[in-house]
Amino acid sequence: MKAGSATPPPEDLRKTYPALVEGRDRAGRTILVCEHASAAMPAPWGTLGLPEAQRLAHIAWDPGALGLARGLAARLEATLVHAPISRLIYDCNRPPDLAGAMPARSEIHDIPGNGGIDAAERLRRTAAVYLPFHQGLHALVAERLALGRAPVIITIHSFTPVYFGRPRELELGVIHDRDTTLATLILSEARARTPLVSDLNVPYSAADGVAHMLAVQATPYNLPNAMLELRNDLIATPAAQEAMAATLAPVLTAALARLGGEGGPQ
Repeated sequence: MKAGSATPPPEDLRKTYPALVEGRDRAGRTILVCEHASAAMPAPWGTLGLPEAQRLAHIAWDPGALGLARGLAARLEATLVHAPISRLIYDCNRPPDLAGAMPARSEIHDIPGNGGIDAAERLRRTAAVYLPFHQGLHALVAERLALGRAPVIITIHSFTPVYFGRPRELELGVIHDRDTTLATLILSEARARTPLVSDLNVPYSAADGVAHMLAVQATPYNLPNAMLELRNDLIATPAAQEAMAATLAPVLTAALARLGGEGGPQ
């Protein structure tokens, strides 16, 4: 590894960072997922050579996404699953063979601690972060399936108001994997019930590789699924996150009701 990330001591090489689960026993059948919930960079990787401002910027996590997800989970009686460390160490929404899983560059920012990492280090991070996260989430999905409570999976993200110098007018993006059903219902309800500037498959789509988690966890079981992308200036504070959760919870409730009740309590 390059300068900016010291060689981890042996005991740190064995540590894993599993998915964090909140509200596992809630009555709702929706599972909310927040892969980019945290900006934490634990000791094995240090700061990745980044100053504090970059470690807290959007390149390291999705600001506001976890607070929004918690607000939605409480209102929907949903279980929430989220990742405990920065996506710059490992992006749990990317497969291990993609450079973006451990990016050496994000937008206009170089990530020194990710430059030139070798196959052994990629494997260490995959084993420490990616596998525990997806195994934990899959265990929850399998448990629900065994109980006859096939879940709905919705993943919560945020995006920057300016990207490569260009302002974004979009406020809410709804993205899907192969099954378009839930995403189109959410978009319809969002346009009917909120003033948010909303669209389908923007600012990203599955063609950009952002639907990996849905493709791995939802699509193989034909589970209804969607990704929500909120512009992060709209959820920049805890109060704003709560307000957005209050705005979006009726949207999701209505979309799930139109879907056939899969998201409601049982």
